[in-house]
Amino acid sequence: MSPTFQSLRNRNYRYYATGGVISNTGTWMQRVAQDWLVLQLSGQSGVALGITTGLQFLPMLLLAPFAGTLADRYSKRKVLIATQAFMATVGLVLGILDITGVVQVWHVYVLALLLGVGAACDAPARQSFVIEMVGRDDLSNAVGLNSASFNLGRVIGPSVAGFLIVLVGTGPVFLINAASFGAVILALVKMRPAELMPVPRAGRGRGQLLEGIRYVRGRPDLVMVMVVVFFVGTFGLNFQLTSALMATQVYGKGAGEYGLLGTVVAIGSLTGALLAARRGRPRIRLIVASAVAFGVVEIIAGLMPSYWTFVATLIPLGLFQMTMLNSANATMQLAVTPAMRGRVMALYMAVLMGGTPVGSPLVGAVAETFGARWSLVVGGVVSVAAALVAGALLARQRGMSLRDEIRVPVTSQFVPADERLDDARETVQQV
Repeated sequence: MSPTFQSLRNRNYRYYATGGVISNTGTWMQRVAQDWLVLQLSGQSGVALGITTGLQFLPMLLLAPFAGTLADRYSKRKVLIATQAFMATVGLVLGILDITGVVQVWHVYVLALLLGVGAACDAPARQSFVIEMVGRDDLSNAVGLNSASFNLGRVIGPSVAGFLIVLVGTGPVFLINAASFGAVILALVKMRPAELMPVPRAGRGRGQLLEGIRYVRGRPDLVMVMVVVFFVGTFGLNFQLTSALMATQVYGKGAGEYGLLGTVVAIGSLTGALLAARRGRPRIRLIVASAVAFGVVEIIAGLMPSYWTFVATLIPLGLFQMTMLNSANATMQLAVTPAMRGRVMALYMAVLMGGTPVGSPLVGAVAETFGARWSLVVGGVVSVAAALVAGALLARQRGMSLRDEIRVPVTSQFVPADERLDDARETVQQV
């Protein structure tokens, strides 16, 4: 089997990846349909659309750290079954309200918030469950394939949703998304628990969230990764905003040309994800180098003289973005104690997503004051500066070269095989 797809040798991960492709396609279909429905119900109100997006992302910032504690305390597989079922119910309710003609904007607000709650509880368990399926050696490959699945859904989902909205309306799209969660639930149910590699679960106790924060604060390598991800995510990864501004204000294009930009970025991201799947363990220099490359390409994109030259820069932009994010994700998972992995990944997701409500208005203000091109240039400059400063400080503090590989503490190794089997038997009995 090609090194790009080596994780698919694992039966459990094969099921999980197959369900993921279906579910990711449904998720992107719902995003398009939800935005379209809000615009219809609100009379093309951008404010209403912004409120919907904000409500959907807000729980990730507020709840993800607490959800990480749940992921460390309980079976991640069972947590994922529960969160997927919850999000499927939300999609089902929205679809029924839409099809029956009683849906109102406030219904979408409430359900977007609930969907965000489900996603916030799902993310830490989902991120930290990957290594329990494939083990340490295949983790980087599996993270890359997960990103490829996400971006494949990003390429397919919006176009399918657009066709269905024209043909049958938004309601059936929500029902299809609700059904797509069933693919992941089925995959989780059909897994062989005895073939998983579970880690010791955290016991009940007070202060577990603070324990996770203290753990990260004591690890300069993890802090460096989070700093880079925060600044790039907050100021650089605003494609929905910056692409719209560039397409309309700079190049004078319409909705079709704007939609093409999202597809091109997704193609670049898909390429980056597949390349990441071929790599071995991540290195610090790859995170720093890809963040710098991303920032440089973003600056260049902001200076492009024509629409098509701008389009051409989006493929490497998506590629470097995905290289950085995949490397950062794999680093965070490989470099932590297993019992802390859920809480650490929850903090990572909160840092990655939590800056969006702050960064987007700031980038929008820059565009409004100085022009749309500056929204990309400023984001690129901040990304480059953050990566270089964080990498230099870490290298100086630890007396290390950026060529050094991330060192995994001895305490983060998996528990012995006999203990894993005992825990697996317990899982089987509980199912």
